[in-house]
Amino acid sequence: MADPCLTISKQMEAELVEFRRDLHRHPELSLKESRTAARVMEGLEGLGLNIRRRVGGHGIVAELVGSGPGPVIALRADMDALPIQEDTGLPFASERPGVMHACGHDAHTAILLGAARLLAGMRDRLAGRVRFLFQAAEEINEGAKAMIRDGALEGVSEIYGLHNLPTLAAGKVATCSGAMMGSVARIDIRVVGRGGHGAIPEQGIDPIVAASAIVMGLQTAVSREISPFEPAVVTIGSLHAGEANNVIPHEALLSGTVRTFSAGLHERMPAILDRIVGGIAGAYRCRAELTFTSQTPVLENDEGCNRHIEASVDALLGPGARVPAAPTLAGEDFALYLKEIPGCFFWLGSGPEEGAEKAYGLHHPKYTLNERCLSLGVSILAAAAAGRLSGNGGH
Repeated sequence: MADPCLTISKQMEAELVEFRRDLHRHPELSLKESRTAARVMEGLEGLGLNIRRRVGGHGIVAELVGSGPGPVIALRADMDALPIQEDTGLPFASERPGVMHACGHDAHTAILLGAARLLAGMRDRLAGRVRFLFQAAEEINEGAKAMIRDGALEGVSEIYGLHNLPTLAAGKVATCSGAMMGSVARIDIRVVGRGGHGAIPEQGIDPIVAASAIVMGLQTAVSREISPFEPAVVTIGSLHAGEANNVIPHEALLSGTVRTFSAGLHERMPAILDRIVGGIAGAYRCRAELTFTSQTPVLENDEGCNRHIEASVDALLGPGARVPAAPTLAGEDFALYLKEIPGCFFWLGSGPEEGAEKAYGLHHPKYTLNERCLSLGVSILAAAAAGRLSGNGGH
């Protein structure tokens, strides 16, 4: 049976919808979330929380002290938007050209604010503390590490977070124990040849031809060197070389992303890619330099914390609302928190009702969010914290 204290009122729901729409109308890119942080501070006023500002950039750490001693449970939301031109036609669409909340972090921020309000109203029933982490710069994989560096996890026993999923109907929740999301690494490749006239190729060494071969050759890292039962992706997202149509440039620059689903494979990838890149470049008389930058590890949920989230969802909605989370090689810097302490990350359905036409996915210019998910997200996060601070060990 769901605790009625974990259900938000219609008035609060309306206020959170309006708050979310305000953030959506005024999105801010990573490390520029000053207005968003100010709006969060306004929303936290009067809740009696201990607040630290500018944690990990524009991040905010707000702590609720319960009525007695107990563990510290952290709840986290990300706040940043993406460099995408919105194409939704919504009445509250982004007013900032080229910037959009295309990943729903505006909703995440509203949900965590709602959880803070809900839990503040039941602090006399909490044995311990709840720490609310409003995090900046998730989209560039910098926010979580900066928050950790600034002490956001000090003394925390467990951490919980969520991400909306527009391809899952609102009212549904997807959970998973163990590995749920992939590791993230960036690769940058510099291919050096020798410039020359496009009509006299034998007098130059063409880095564009070598770079093209490298793009194709990198695909063998997955297709021929990794077990088909071990997920991995190598994608080159940009290739820049030359300025004129009749000139062989001196160099070509490539950048891309590497995703894996195991820590061991993530550690092996630099050597595999460096050998392929260097060998192909040499075959074309070029020289290549590969830089492999690890950004986030595999996101792995703690088994006990995942069971706690599942029990919280079942108590609020019944087990029929919960589905298994399909593994994905998309990355999430919440994984860095989970490397430090136990916790759980889950998908919150934010799409159309079941049976309706499929929604656009995350990071799409036409991405929209079913705002019905806001109140449910608030209740689940609040239940996760309250259950651990109930004095009887939670679920």
